[in-house]
Amino acid sequence: MSLIVPQSDATDIAVVGGKAAALAQLAGFGFEPPAFFVITDSAFRMGKSGPVATKGLKSALTAALNALGPGPYAVRSSGRAEDGVEHSHAGQFDTVLNVARNDVLQAAKQVWQSGFSDTVEAYRAVTSRGEAEAPSIIVQRMIDATAAGVAFSADPVSGQRGVTVISAIAGLGEALVSGEADGEDWVIDQNGTPKNAPETPKVLTPDAARQIASLARKAEVAFGAPQDIEWAFDADGLHILQARPITTALRPVAMPDTALTIFDNSNIVESYPGMVSPLTYSFALHVYSRVYRAFVRLLGVSDKTIGQNAALFDNMLGRIDGRVYYNLVNWYRALALLPGFSLNREYMETMMGVSEPMPREITDAIGPPPAKGMRKGLEYAKLAKVAGGLIWQAASLPRTRRNFYARLNDVLVSRLDIDAANATELAAEYRHIESTLLDRWDAPLINDFLCMIAFGGSLNLLKKWLGDDGVLLHNDVMIGQGDIVSAEPAQRIARMGRMVRDAGMADQLRADPQMPTLAGHREIEAEVDAYLDRFGDRCVEELKLESISLRDDPTSLLMAVAASAARPEGAQHEVIEPDWKVLFPTNPMKRYLAKWIIGWTKARVRDRENLRFERTRIFGHARRVFLGIGREFAARGLLSEPRDVFHLTTHEVLGAVEGFSLSPDLKGIVAQRQGEDAASSRRPDPPERIEIRGPAIAPVWAEATDAKPDDARMKTATGCSAGQVTARARVIRDPRTEALDPGDILVARHTDPGWIAVFSNASAIVVERGSLLSHSAIVARELGIPCVVGLKGATQWIKDGEMLSVDGASGAVERCDA
Repeated sequence: MSLIVPQSDATDIAVVGGKAAALAQLAGFGFEPPAFFVITDSAFRMGKSGPVATKGLKSALTAALNALGPGPYAVRSSGRAEDGVEHSHAGQFDTVLNVARNDVLQAAKQVWQSGFSDTVEAYRAVTSRGEAEAPSIIVQRMIDATAAGVAFSADPVSGQRGVTVISAIAGLGEALVSGEADGEDWVIDQNGTPKNAPETPKVLTPDAARQIASLARKAEVAFGAPQDIEWAFDADGLHILQARPITTALRPVAMPDTALTIFDNSNIVESYPGMVSPLTYSFALHVYSRVYRAFVRLLGVSDKTIGQNAALFDNMLGRIDGRVYYNLVNWYRALALLPGFSLNREYMETMMGVSEPMPREITDAIGPPPAKGMRKGLEYAKLAKVAGGLIWQAASLPRTRRNFYARLNDVLVSRLDIDAANATELAAEYRHIESTLLDRWDAPLINDFLCMIAFGGSLNLLKKWLGDDGVLLHNDVMIGQGDIVSAEPAQRIARMGRMVRDAGMADQLRADPQMPTLAGHREIEAEVDAYLDRFGDRCVEELKLESISLRDDPTSLLMAVAASAARPEGAQHEVIEPDWKVLFPTNPMKRYLAKWIIGWTKARVRDRENLRFERTRIFGHARRVFLGIGREFAARGLLSEPRDVFHLTTHEVLGAVEGFSLSPDLKGIVAQRQGEDAASSRRPDPPERIEIRGPAIAPVWAEATDAKPDDARMKTATGCSAGQVTARARVIRDPRTEALDPGDILVARHTDPGWIAVFSNASAIVVERGSLLSHSAIVARELGIPCVVGLKGATQWIKDGEMLSVDGASGAVERCDA
């Protein structure tokens, strides 16, 4: 038998041992581990004073070292049962590192003799492996490691597959493998995203950890089983040093499941930005389910079809790491139910309002194919029926709206004293909201849909007849309406600001924006009270039940009044009334049609904003009802404090009152969710779109991918309030804790009505999200300041504090310091 086996022939475990055979396989798979050869166990025999080299070993060893190349070398064991599927013998045999050429023979003797140590004998006795035996010996080129360690292509502790567990140490990995030093631990999921990582990594970067995870997964694929690998980085990059099967029991392999779920928040983030409480999410999930059942019924979908697709309507949202997303595939399925879907799929997709199209995998599998022949005629007949129904709905809209307001006032002008009501009465009040409003959401639905059609149709008509001037005219008359409720807060704040300025107390209110500061100024107090009576439910992120309303904390309102008092009188937007005779001097038919459709569209836009304000009032009433239930739970010891109710779902809250709850331990549920949400809030926002295969349980998001710096000097988006301003940019992410100095340009991801305090100081507004009908656009025009919306990535592109030039007519935004 040969005393030395070269790397290319080290395939027989009985001769070279498990570790050497695995290394040879790695080389055969193209992994390029450090070059090696094997000294077989027959190269030594046990003498009286220790191992004795077999005749001819020294000359064979010299030749093998010459072929291997210059040292230093690693000399390690390779027993027949070592690195096997059942037992690894990890750490039982000796390993000698950084061995000089002349010391290789002595190091090989040491490793060979370690096969008879007391430790190995005890290990083999415990694992029923029989008597101790000498291992073969690997002689391998040393890696001058800057970092080294181990990686498991599955979690050997939990048994979870699909994750890579890494432990790393600076320099050589021997201290880590032997247990002499603790490693830096990482867990990387199958998408390359760190699930767990050190807060301040010292050994690896995220990219290095992803490389190691990829290497471990490749080894698993090559060997056909999860692997435990040793690795090292040197000046040339990443090397695999060893691979062996993971010997601990793992979870069974899941059955293939390629079902695709797509989550997208490019639209809904305007309503539900950032972290969203479980109570708000469950309430929104319920509202969307009820409202969009009514929406498709309005457009001609039968009750039978709606019932058959109940799961679709109950799952239109998702909560990813504490943030709310649309479940896009279900939205697309809902659109596919509508009459006419097979006639124009592309137009229907635009109704979802997302920034990326749906993948063909989804669009090809959902809904009927494009209609042809007789079926095409049938689809047109269905559309005609829907159109007739919409005409009837449009004609009866005033009555529908009056009835809706009557039901609304019946709920909001409630005779129930929430502060004195018990839990049963409060739960009954919520059920009244459900049955009276959420199940009969007709006026907002009809008006919103007619508004969408009218807005697009009137814009296209004016563009066709008047060109670009028609587009500008359309923007002016649609946004600049003085009777839109969204404009009223700005007008009222300006009036209160003048009163504060005239009273000579602007500086005092700015220093202490609290109600007691207004004591003695009865007219101002009365104006503030009137504002709170009408707009007290408005606040930052007002559709979140957990948000604190102006009614409970008017500080931001008083800050806005103080800012307005310090701000010089600006030019307010003048409502545009087109001169139709000048625009259409020779065509009275076009003149009449344009005037009529613009007037009707303006009314739909106005009603859209006003009805959305009523939605705010409904959510505000629901907020007070749930806080009342939280108060009652806390009084009975079910919760630690009233606001803990926001960490429960509506089902859990009502179940605890009405008797269908699953667990009495509400405090335990709250504690778990508080911990989860606290961890989620410390992580960056997940990306705008997420695709998941199989069960749609989204991963916890660890970090955003490093974005390349954007050095562009100028970008253009949607200009929606004319004017030009050059001033300092201030990037605001949370208006509750951040503020503008007078004259700064507000730059934000999104805004809502609760941002009015920030708007009051702004000289211009730049927003990542939004449209011509967004709150930012409407308020900016009322304040007479330039506004640009839809500038994607603005908060990353624009640096806080740099000079910025904004053209609110063209939509151009320029970084002056770039």
